[in-house]
Amino acid sequence: MTKQNVVVSDADSQIMNMAISVAVSNSSIFTAAAEKPPMAPGGYISISRKRLMNLKNLDIINGGERLTSWVDSMKASSPTHIQSSPCLMKGQSSWMLQHPSALDMFDKIIEASQGKQIVMFLDYDGTLSPIVEDPDRAFMSDSMRKTVKQLARCFPTAIVSGRCRDKVYKFVRLAELYYAGSHGMDIKGPAKGSKYKKGSQGVLCQPASEFLPMIDEVYKLLVEKTKSTPGAKVENNKFCLSVHFRCVDEKKWSELASQVRSVLKEYPQLRLSQGRKVLEIRPTIKWDKGKALEFLLESLGYANCNDVFPVYIGDDRTDEDAFKVLRDRGQGFGILVSKIPKETSATYSLQEPAEVMDFLQRLVEWKRQAVRSQAML
Repeated sequence: MTKQNVVVSDADSQIMNMAISVAVSNSSIFTAAAEKPPMAPGGYISISRKRLMNLKNLDIINGGERLTSWVDSMKASSPTHIQSSPCLMKGQSSWMLQHPSALDMFDKIIEASQGKQIVMFLDYDGTLSPIVEDPDRAFMSDSMRKTVKQLARCFPTAIVSGRCRDKVYKFVRLAELYYAGSHGMDIKGPAKGSKYKKGSQGVLCQPASEFLPMIDEVYKLLVEKTKSTPGAKVENNKFCLSVHFRCVDEKKWSELASQVRSVLKEYPQLRLSQGRKVLEIRPTIKWDKGKALEFLLESLGYANCNDVFPVYIGDDRTDEDAFKVLRDRGQGFGILVSKIPKETSATYSLQEPAEVMDFLQRLVEWKRQAVRSQAML
């Protein structure tokens, strides 16, 4: 793996199928880009490459049509809009055949992991905690925290979130984990080191450090620009920004889109992607949750090993980068947390955080039984 501005230091020094890149080129402001998704089974919602290219072509027409298409995509990413689709139920069964429940397939997953080191990667919002209207109140339950703590005793475990690393740590409050905040652009290992990592050095990776002044500047501009839109909330995640519109009246989405566009058109070094009622603003560097997964595997000594079995559980568009890495490596599995069919590179699915906890508890119990059986030999 190619390293970029990666620092390894002592411990003491320590979302939708569409991404919109912001660029300034003549009259063009938004250029659509997307990875080619796997073939979608009939009946569930998808956004095709053709539609994305149509959005790109709108750049040369006028700002009004660009804005309309962007707002349409905001509506498409809303779970409320997707659930109202009459073809949802028709496609549910077909989708579940392609992405069966990880609980139903638990024995098969364990069978595939035999003789390999399981490494766990967990998104936070929508995976370990429910999606809530106020992002500052996305607390995980005590039972989920206990489960994750037990999991970390059995397997190397990392939280990979779009949140600021310090903020997600305050939610989780488990020092023995690896934390990758800002969509993987801020990674830090356990302060006291890890029993799974060879050597005594801690892990620190911040490939977007040079963008910090720009992120802070854009944050202040967005807060000022969006304060006239009731319900809009701009969150500073250190190396990236989130503009939440979950509490914004749908009639105001166009206004919010225009406000964000007016700020970002002056910053071609930043790109915009869309998640579950949130707009994500990140540096244009080639770094994402998939790169974070690869970095952490390398830090743990599993860069080029065949005896590692990574499992990544997440619910949003940004987690697809990690799912795709696992698929391309041919190692481990991605598990999408969703109650509705989505195009995904994940192999399995779980419907909600409660099912995630059930799956993690089953992993812990299986590991404990395996250790007891080995001790009796």
